Amino acid sequence: MKINIPESPHPRVVIVGGGFAGLTLARRLRKQQYQVVLLDKNNYHQFQPLFYQVAMAGLEPSSIVFPLRKAFPSKSDIYIRVTEVERVDTASKQLHTSLGICNYDYLVLAIGADTNFFGNAEIAAKAIPMKSVSEALYLRNQILSDYEKALSTTDYAARQQLIDIVIVGGGPTGVEVAGALAEMKRYILPKDYPELNCDEIDIYLVQGGDQLLPGMSTASGQKAKEFLEDLGVKVLLNARVTGFDGRQVSMSDGARIDAQKVIWAAGIRGNSMPGLPEAAKAPGNRLAVDEYNRVKGAADVFALGDIAYMTEPDYPHGHPQVAQAAMQQAQNLAHNFKQISQQAGRLRAFRYKDLGAMATVGRNRAVADLPRFRFQGAFAWLIWLLVHLFQILGVKNKLFVFLNWVWNYVTYDQSLRLIIRPKRPPGS
Repeated sequence: MKINIPESPHPRVVIVGGGFAGLTLARRLRKQQYQVVLLDKNNYHQFQPLFYQVAMAGLEPSSIVFPLRKAFPSKSDIYIRVTEVERVDTASKQLHTSLGICNYDYLVLAIGADTNFFGNAEIAAKAIPMKSVSEALYLRNQILSDYEKALSTTDYAARQQLIDIVIVGGGPTGVEVAGALAEMKRYILPKDYPELNCDEIDIYLVQGGDQLLPGMSTASGQKAKEFLEDLGVKVLLNARVTGFDGRQVSMSDGARIDAQKVIWAAGIRGNSMPGLPEAAKAPGNRLAVDEYNRVKGAADVFALGDIAYMTEPDYPHGHPQVAQAAMQQAQNLAHNFKQISQQAGRLRAFRYKDLGAMATVGRNRAVADLPRFRFQGAFAWLIWLLVHLFQILGVKNKLFVFLNWVWNYVTYDQSLRLIIRPKRPPGS
């Protein structure tokens, strides 16, 4: 059975994944001589950099998601199908999906990456990742539910397991989560839970290396550590989590931390796409591509974003798995598709332009490494706010996020601390 998509006189480009790379490419192709089919398991685009604010009750999920269908005019030759891709058949140029078979002339894989637990099955079963809106909501529910239980728990050790939190991974996600939790402990929890001794709450940030934010400058990593420790976070460098049974966290040095919640932000691993040749396999479960984002060993198949493994002299281990790299690759590939359709000659090789990196630790606390300048403190925090605000899709989303941020800044209160658990209706 084939997916119901109208035939077109134009070549069909099938894009798998509606993240930063997939959506950018689809929008760039809408005025070109192609039929575009966008496949995703969700019907919305997720703004991943702000997942942690959903998890910390600072934003509602609707503020950082954008319906895919709203991104395209109704008359454009673009078709969106919500489905899961099971495998690709490169010989017949077909995708096998849960809805049926989808033929393609050109296939673009922008399937992103998922949490990497480095083969530790126990941690994978019990730790909480944060790579989707649903996982962020789960974390929010878990944190708030455990604080509610802690109010009625008289045993000190049992209460510590409920209120203490361990964050694994000292990259931007781990640093931002730790900062947000520390501010919640300082400003929010004493008002919401006056019966709870908030001084008992311990927040641990565990980093395997010798500095936080390893992709940024040493000065930024050190400043982020200072900001976090000023907020009361216990930063553990050169430390590894080796196990987690749901109640205790085991450390590489033999130490144990009582906690029922481990937030895992220690790494990512490319999502899999069965059916591709062995030549396409690259470190980190990524797909090896050439300088034009063509998947090695697979004709007319391209890969973008986190899943694409392309080396340059400055990036011998592949480009950083961040939104900027994904969008730049998509823009370059859109240009090359135009060259292909017009038979205009040579394709343009991709060269990554590093626009800098930023991380926020909390109110008036952030670090920013830009190509020519480095900022720390309140000015870096303001830059972080503006950059992320303008990257969010949709005017309404921008407005809601801005208003939430202003309200939080003025009142020290998120006011979104709701425990919402989905429930299946009886008989459904």
